[in-house]
Amino acid sequence: MRVTGNAFTESLVDQLGRLTTRQNRLQSQAASGQRVTLPEDDPVAMQRILDLQSEAGKLGQYRENIANLGDTAKASYSVISQLKKISDRAGELAVLADGTRSPEDLKLYATEVNELLKQGVQVSNTQFQGNYLLSGTRSDQPPFTYTTDSEAKVTAVTFQGNQSVPGAEIAQGTVVSVLTPGANDTGAGARGLVTDSRFGADFFNHLISLRDHLLAGDTNAIATMDRANLGNDEENLVHHVGENGIVQARLEAAGSAATKQGDTMEALISKQADADLAQTLVRLNQTQNAYRAALQSGATLLSTSLLDYMH
Repeated sequence: MRVTGNAFTESLVDQLGRLTTRQNRLQSQAASGQRVTLPEDDPVAMQRILDLQSEAGKLGQYRENIANLGDTAKASYSVISQLKKISDRAGELAVLADGTRSPEDLKLYATEVNELLKQGVQVSNTQFQGNYLLSGTRSDQPPFTYTTDSEAKVTAVTFQGNQSVPGAEIAQGTVVSVLTPGANDTGAGARGLVTDSRFGADFFNHLISLRDHLLAGDTNAIATMDRANLGNDEENLVHHVGENGIVQARLEAAGSAATKQGDTMEALISKQADADLAQTLVRLNQTQNAYRAALQSGATLLSTSLLDYMH
């Protein structure tokens, strides 16, 4: 087999090029701690890493959704609890308004109920992160408005939201909503917080009725009608307190599970992508030794002339 004069030179250059490339790759792995940074480093491992990173991205979004829902649930609970306090006070006034109270006392109670009405509307129109909590998907406008007469008495409260409540995904195929509409008289869908015909809840109108009966001194109507109606409102609010607690507990559990899954996913990605530093340094040292040896042997052979064989 005939070997050309420049065959050795070409072979040496090719070998040095491969060793240089290997050195650069190992040095990069040692510096970054990453075994796989490009598809050509390990195509199979790179595909696994990309799949795992995609799953990790979804888990990250779930955790973000859970955190946002949790904050919103806490804001909603504040609204519910404040309305519950208003309901409790209205119920106390309805009990106090018995046959032993003077007309002046009843009028004072009526004035307080009228203020409770306004306070209830104000609380129900609470915003969180720029959105009204009880407006359903019409979160850019306050859920309730009220009108008053010349004596500043509330004559009507109107709901201007809707019954649709937005939700967010907290796991694959699992969508949760922490919001509730302020009112629902459709007979279906999410349970209304202030008003729901299915459960006899109509808090603001019941407060108006109580106030008017107090002004009229009609303690019989208060005893036979208003107390029962306010009882329905209270039961409805208590239901929402419980539901809010349940959903907060569910979010907490989902958040814990998502965090554990995320940690597991990061460990799997690390297993595929991270370099074994000790092993990488050994391989880098071996490659550097091979490179130096190739340079030395090449220099020796290239410096040899025919005169060395003529002695």
